[in-house]
Amino acid sequence: MNHRTALGALHIGALFFGLTGVFGKLAASATPSIIVFGRALFAVLALALFAGLARKGWQRLRAQDLGRLLLGGILLAGHWVSFFIAVRVGGVAIATLGFASFPAFTVILEGVLFRERIRRNEALLVLLVSIGLVLVTPAFNLASEATGGLLWALLSGLLFSLLSLTNRAGSGRVPAVQAALCQNLVVGVCLLPFALPGLGAVKPMDWLWIALLGIFCTGVAHSLFVASLAVIKARTASVVFGMEPVYGIAVAWMVFAETPTLRMLAGGALIIFAIVLSSRLSAEPPPRRERLAEGA
Repeated sequence: MNHRTALGALHIGALFFGLTGVFGKLAASATPSIIVFGRALFAVLALALFAGLARKGWQRLRAQDLGRLLLGGILLAGHWVSFFIAVRVGGVAIATLGFASFPAFTVILEGVLFRERIRRNEALLVLLVSIGLVLVTPAFNLASEATGGLLWALLSGLLFSLLSLTNRAGSGRVPAVQAALCQNLVVGVCLLPFALPGLGAVKPMDWLWIALLGIFCTGVAHSLFVASLAVIKARTASVVFGMEPVYGIAVAWMVFAETPTLRMLAGGALIIFAIVLSSRLSAEPPPRRERLAEGA
C-alpha cells in the first residue's frame, strides 16, 4: 500500500464511520440494543476475515489483557447504545456532533487519570468544543428532543473517551484487530439478553442495514484504519477522521432531509476545526522550557 492508496483508504474508512448514524436510523424496527448486538455480530465476522487475510499471529492473552478487553467491551457497548439512542432522539447530525466532543473529554480525563499537564492547545480544544456544543443545541431544555439527543451523544463521547484511555493503557501488548474483535465479542454477549426478545420482530430490510453497519462501519472501517497506519502518520489519520461528522451530516441531509440550521453548522464547523487544529498542534514538539520541565 503506497501513500496515495493509504490516504484513500483513510477517507473511505472515515466515510464508513460517518455513516454509522445513518444506518442506525434506517434500521427503524430495531431497538438500540438490537442494533448494537447485530453490529457487534457482523463486525466480529468481518474482523475475523480481515485477520485471516492479514495472516498475522495473535498475541497470547494474559489475565490482565483479558480484564482490560472485558472492560473495553463493556465501555464500547455503552458507547454504541447511547449513540444510537441519541440518533433516535435528536437525529443524526446532533448525535454525530455530540459524539465528536470525545477528544475534549480525553484531554480532561488524561489530566485526571494519568496526571498529565493540560497544554494550552489542549485547553483551547476544550474551550472551542464547548462553544461548538452550545451552538449545536438550539436551546438548553431537557424536555426538547435536541437537548436530550445531545446529552445522550455526550455520554457516548465520554464512554468512547474512557474506551480510548483503556486501550491506550494496553497498547503495544495486543494487536489492534485482535483487541477490536475481542471487544466486539464482549459487546455481543452483553447485549444478547436485551436484544434476544425482540430479534424476531426485526424486518429483513433492517437486518440488511445492521449488517452493513457491522461489516462496513465497523469491521472494514477499522481494518482500513489499521492498515493505513503502516504508511500514514497518526496525526494525518486524525485529521482525515475529523471529516467523519461532515460525511455523516451530509448523507443524513440527503437521506432524511435533516437540514442543519446555520447555528448548528457553525457549531459543527467549530468542533471539527478544534479537532483538526489540536491534532496538528499535538504533533509539534513542546516548547523547550516545557521539555526541560518534563526532564526531556
